[in-house]
Amino acid sequence: MPEIGDSDVEDAERWAANADREKQAWEATLEDMQAMAEDLEAEGWDTVATAAGHTAPESPEAGDYDRFGLTHVVPDNFAEAFTDAFSVGDFPQFEVYRAEQDGRVFLVTVLMDPDARQAILLAGTYELRHALGCVKAAEEAGEMYTHVVTLDQTHLGSFRHDSHEKFFPDRATVENWAIDPERRDD
Repeated sequence: MPEIGDSDVEDAERWAANADREKQAWEATLEDMQAMAEDLEAEGWDTVATAAGHTAPESPEAGDYDRFGLTHVVPDNFAEAFTDAFSVGDFPQFEVYRAEQDGRVFLVTVLMDPDARQAILLAGTYELRHALGCVKAAEEAGEMYTHVVTLDQTHLGSFRHDSHEKFFPDRATVENWAIDPERRDD
């Protein structure tokens, strides 16, 4: 049987503590999304809110797609509600509510069409160490995208944003995590 040293125990304890913090942050993100949806509904908006099963910052060099932005993989049972809401308007307004913890971003993206009074809220989380290519592509293009797909990569819709700063307010932080993914803020 292999021996387990003190450093292995410390790593395991750190990972367990980190998992608990991430779970709490994700639960808070979902609660925030629901509260935002309720607030919008109280103001007369129609809302569709979902949590992505996976969110990834993509760059044109990654994968089989020539796109960049945040891609949210949503459950199949959300696809119809999303496409119905997406078909209603242009969604020219957006807000991003985000928090960072241990190199992970937790965010709610609120996409709004004021004329149609329709809002789509997407909750997601991703690791900063994977975001640098997306940040560079967004800076170069002068725009940012949010993509929504299902698990089998069926494209449900994309949103164009005139800036990326709400998604990535501090490039230096992204660069630091890309260079040293084991870095810790504590």
